[in-house]
Amino acid sequence: MSSPLAPNQTPGLVCAHHHLYSALARGMPAPPRTPTGFAEILELVWWRLDVALDDYTIEWSAKLGALEALERGCTAIVDHHESPTAIDGSLSIIADACAEVGVRVNCAYGITDRHGPAGAAAGLAENDRFLREGGSGMVGLHAAFTCTDDTIAAAAELARTHDVGVHVHVAEGEADTWERLRGHTASNWWLVHGVHLPDDHGLEGTIVHNPRSNMNNAVGYARPTRFTNPIGLGTDGIGADMLDEFRVAFVRAREHDVETDPDTVWSWLETGWELFPAARADIVSWGYSPMDPWRLAYSPGVSPTSIEVDGSVVFANGAPTRVDADEIRTKAAEAATALFKKLEG
Repeated sequence: MSSPLAPNQTPGLVCAHHHLYSALARGMPAPPRTPTGFAEILELVWWRLDVALDDYTIEWSAKLGALEALERGCTAIVDHHESPTAIDGSLSIIADACAEVGVRVNCAYGITDRHGPAGAAAGLAENDRFLREGGSGMVGLHAAFTCTDDTIAAAAELARTHDVGVHVHVAEGEADTWERLRGHTASNWWLVHGVHLPDDHGLEGTIVHNPRSNMNNAVGYARPTRFTNPIGLGTDGIGADMLDEFRVAFVRAREHDVETDPDTVWSWLETGWELFPAARADIVSWGYSPMDPWRLAYSPGVSPTSIEVDGSVVFANGAPTRVDADEIRTKAAEAATALFKKLEG
């Protein structure tokens, strides 16, 4: 039995929804025109970026994202990936990159019909391949509004076959036809965002709240406390600083309801351990004590001093122990330059 945690320690934090490929997005060329709403943000920014990804940029974005997660005490990432022109093998590239850094990852490829039936089939096949080969993951689905009914049904069936859940964006924007997921969901599904879900939506699964992203995209506030579903906390690709995301989630909740307390929001962070129970055994020592939600809600800048994953020290003296942080940042910058050239072409 492991020893009780010290006041300055927590288990490894979990980012319950990430897009590791977005680690290279910072500094990307401006879109052809300024997006005026959520649909245009997808079309002019993210759907331009994901189609430009290749194996090289997938690898270094994952390594950079995993490094940045580790530096903030996050030892487990639930990743949702899309690279329409580099689908085959992409989940293994991400898993291997994270393992090299020393971070756990649960992978899923976001199946979509945006690139036709062949694209949807390739996404389904990549999820199947990765899970059959023993990868830790779920079946990914982009969102109901970019998928046919047949694709949604196929993703749900594949998830049942592998005894895993489906990781899917749900009601992030008003245009999402999320109702088409009814009859398919199960308790092990990961329902990301839920901003425009009604209280009585009828979907099973954990709703993953991403407050900073929702504000950045101006899609509205999900009001997570209204749901009976379990609530998790993710970043939607804006890094993996889960203590910072906890604070953003707290102040956003307080703005909506001043009676919201830090313990409620901290429980959303703890939900990540339901999917990643192994992360509970990881030990993060912080330069702050005690690691109490009521103190942390008002204490920015808290950083880890050492991290153990599977009993091995993976972070100490301000740096990872398994990889060279400077090398990763240099290689990632080179990969970003290559990616940006594609976007400008």
